[in-house]
Amino acid sequence: MSRAEWSIAARLAASYGLLLMLAVTVLSAVFYVSTVGVMERGADVKLHATAERLFAAYDVSRPAAILDAITAELNDGVDSDQEVFVLLNREGRVLAGNREKWRKFGFAQGSLDTVRIKRREQHTLVRVVWREFADGNRLVVAFDMQELRAVRQLVLHALLVGAVFSLALVGGGTVFFRARLESRIGDIRRITREIEDGDLSRRLPVQGNDEFSRLATDINAMLERIEQLMNGVRDVSNAIAHDLRTPLTRLRGQLEDAALHARDVGQLRENVAEAMLGIDELIVLFNKILKIAESEAGVRGEGFVAVDLNRIAEDMVDLFDAAAEEQGASLTLRGQDGVATLGDHDLLASAVSSLIDNALKYAGASAHIEVDVSSDDQTVCLAVRDNGPGIPDAHLPHVTKRFYRVDHSRGTAGNGLGLSIVAAIAKLHDGRLELSDATPGLLARLVLPRRQAPPGDVLAT
Repeated sequence: MSRAEWSIAARLAASYGLLLMLAVTVLSAVFYVSTVGVMERGADVKLHATAERLFAAYDVSRPAAILDAITAELNDGVDSDQEVFVLLNREGRVLAGNREKWRKFGFAQGSLDTVRIKRREQHTLVRVVWREFADGNRLVVAFDMQELRAVRQLVLHALLVGAVFSLALVGGGTVFFRARLESRIGDIRRITREIEDGDLSRRLPVQGNDEFSRLATDINAMLERIEQLMNGVRDVSNAIAHDLRTPLTRLRGQLEDAALHARDVGQLRENVAEAMLGIDELIVLFNKILKIAESEAGVRGEGFVAVDLNRIAEDMVDLFDAAAEEQGASLTLRGQDGVATLGDHDLLASAVSSLIDNALKYAGASAHIEVDVSSDDQTVCLAVRDNGPGIPDAHLPHVTKRFYRVDHSRGTAGNGLGLSIVAAIAKLHDGRLELSDATPGLLARLVLPRRQAPPGDVLAT
């Protein structure tokens, strides 16, 4: 398999394996330098120090002094079996020391070199330094490296064994890591294919709190939202097919009657006018559906400005005051200054308008409707209360669904979208629509989060 064909899991596993091997190599090198390297440098330092000490002890007028110094070094009990001391005359004859002869020097005096000599009936390597005195005699100081070589071999063997085991562990870990990674990715791919085939109820498994689990949680939340939207589209399609069949059939009948049975131009115009009225009602209906779709999709959620909810309530009460008076209902406002939040002024005005219109439409003649604006530290609230028949408790969870209508309201003009629009607008503003029994009547509360307007922002009017 070429590198271009490697999966991401394989490449990640291989990369981590190489990094681990590099880390093991660096650690081994540091360990080697910290042990064998330190010991070798210590031996060289000691060799130089011993040579300098003996060179300083040499006295031409008293040759026996250097002999005493060499004897003391050999008998001090410190590395005596590894030390080599040789004092040579000009001709290379051994004058003192623990060697009977020494070969010629192939390196400069004062510098260190490693040479092979025969010692104790076997060849060994020694580190050597030599110095020449003023009278021509030469001092050779050497250190047997046999034990240090044994330590080096032991360390290298241990590092080699460790490297083999590390390589095996890295290889096994790489295969395991790749298998686990491909398994998690495979689960995601398998479930996404099932979702692609139409099973929107499938969800990704969440195991623990790692990156894959957090990704699965986010994807599941997205799938939950998609399923809700798809169910909403299906419900809307079914509702449109159910609720629009009657007006479209009626509209077609009117046009057919106009085409076949109109006696004169006046009657034809009358039938066409009725048909146009029906078309206008359908346009209003589709505009409401579009407004719900925009709100639920958050299309208008990015341009929020500071709005005064109390001012909106005042405008809407003024707008419906004449209609309330015409049907013998009373419409009052209990406002509160400074009830501001961030939002879309037109959408919030539309929501308040829908709540008041809903109360006027279903509370009945001579009803009392109260609009109340309030706030606390966390929320702002606009409540519309009426003393009409209200909504039965069994229907309250469903009246915000599109085209849903309570049985006793089906004879009233409307299409069952008013509260759906309010709920969608509330959700767009991170708020909620609360419906409850006012005993008697209905209490509808539009609850929004209290948000501070940016400095210098002007309230929308």
